[in-house]
Amino acid sequence: MLISLALIFGFGILFSTIFSKLKLPGLLGMILAGIIIGPYVFDLLDDSILSISSELRSIALIVILIRAGLNINIEALKKVGRPALLISFLPATIEMFAVTMIAPILFGISYLEAAIMGAVVAAVSPAVVVPRMINLIESGHGENKSIPQMIMAGASIDDIYVIIVFTSLLSMYGGNGFSPVSLLAIPVAIITGLLAGILVGLLLVKLFEVTNFNSITNVLIILSVSFALVSVESYISQFIPISALLSIMALGATLLKTGKEQSHDLMLKFRDIWSASEILLFVLLGSVVDINYLLKAGPLAVLLILIALVFRIAGVNLALLGTNLNNKEKLFCSLAYLPKATVQAAIGSIPLASGVASGNIILTVAALTIIITAPLGAIGVDLSYDKLLVLPKEESEILFEEI
Repeated sequence: MLISLALIFGFGILFSTIFSKLKLPGLLGMILAGIIIGPYVFDLLDDSILSISSELRSIALIVILIRAGLNINIEALKKVGRPALLISFLPATIEMFAVTMIAPILFGISYLEAAIMGAVVAAVSPAVVVPRMINLIESGHGENKSIPQMIMAGASIDDIYVIIVFTSLLSMYGGNGFSPVSLLAIPVAIITGLLAGILVGLLLVKLFEVTNFNSITNVLIILSVSFALVSVESYISQFIPISALLSIMALGATLLKTGKEQSHDLMLKFRDIWSASEILLFVLLGSVVDINYLLKAGPLAVLLILIALVFRIAGVNLALLGTNLNNKEKLFCSLAYLPKATVQAAIGSIPLASGVASGNIILTVAALTIIITAPLGAIGVDLSYDKLLVLPKEESEILFEEI
């Protein structure tokens, strides 16, 4: 396992550096590194590390969601409440509908199988989106209209919504039928997740005030609590739907709002932890990509993904109707909502394992979705934010010129 970890970090840093020098997102290099050292190319990783790959990726996702919460300004988010809510489900819904209608024509599969495929590919990736939005918050780009906060919050709820829909569709395929009541699980999971995160966050603030632990100890406590929330989610969900991932983000936001003295140090510590977690996440993500399936998929899968992205962009713009965002800012939101990775890697193989007839095709489309959209969205954001979003100072200068 130690050799495998050395390869993951060594190749991850190397390829990330090379791609950064080429003015490409480092995550693309990390994904490529994972593909190369993974089981489907040179097979350099030990089975012991691959067997816990999903757990390690979950840890990285937890770290980035804590960082997201610690950077969410609640007051600023309130200003964009309606579009943040709409963008959390409307683009995904429209994209799922498009895949459901088009996939049977391209692959000859049933509409239910196509709907399952749509649910697999529709979720946006917080692992790609959130770090970039945090960077924008720190630099001030788009802060005048709380655009980074809106995208971060929407991307997190988007995943919850898509996963619940995916679970319901898979249950239908298994013969359990579809119950409209299951759709109620979506708002319930969101509400209970937020409440649990706020409650735990308040308790942690009190704990930190009483104990005066150092910042490293506080970080370890937050991580322990977050791991526990994710671990008990499946047990609690038997009785009431709850989103542990949303709880973690709410926990971070509560720490920021009520524990301002500790929150700055925590931000810095989690930023450093993310530097290592990012490599684990994206290299291991690349390791699950099966090149053989990609070669078999051919242009039809690529065509489906590109068409679906067009519908996703339409969904984003529909969600932003009636807002004060200009066309450049709407274009930025469309680009920021393109990348897929985390959810696709987590659930892409489940239909195949569950006996869905088109499981191989679904897995292939999920893998191609990661390869196409993760770099596309990341490059789009990285190259466009300074052209499409303004800094508060720039906005003041524009207003002055107009006067």
